[in-house]
Amino acid sequence: MKNAIIFTGSGGQGVMSMGIMLAQSAVESGRHAAYMPSYGPEQRGGSAKCTVIIDKDEIVSPMAGTGGVLVAMNNMAYNKFIDELEPGGILLYDSTLVTVPIERGDITAIGIPADALALEVGSPKVANVIVIGALIALTGIVSPEEFQHSLDVKFAKKSDAVRAMNAEALKRGMAAVQK
Repeated sequence: MKNAIIFTGSGGQGVMSMGIMLAQSAVESGRHAAYMPSYGPEQRGGSAKCTVIIDKDEIVSPMAGTGGVLVAMNNMAYNKFIDELEPGGILLYDSTLVTVPIERGDITAIGIPADALALEVGSPKVANVIVIGALIALTGIVSPEEFQHSLDVKFAKKSDAVRAMNAEALKRGMAAVQK
């Protein structure tokens, strides 16, 4: 079962971190994963995109072209990358920041207020973890425990408060789509 997930947003929104941690979680659970980052010409604030392919079999190429899931963290990312979502795919977007009408009728669009939830948790920096929580709950691509392990590794040298905030963000993201 091959899964291609495209994460999109702006520099500074944690798009690349989402992809890296998801790929690490998949590998640690015994699957194959490929991570392909793509940066716009700008630095912070410019477009950011990465594609993660997860499969039980070896992955021949990290190039996906299109994906079954598109994560859009803002309007620019949605507008720029929506055509890379396959028909029948899932659009998971931050409804706090994606305010344009979702016009494709051949996809399932799911908005969660990730940015607003991140502020409730304690920092806008955890909006990406909230989105990953929603992605995990919707797709089962990795287990919450597998992803939590990736968070623990990434933030091992951070304070207990930072680690707790990220754990809470993961739970909030999952809960946002399980209502």
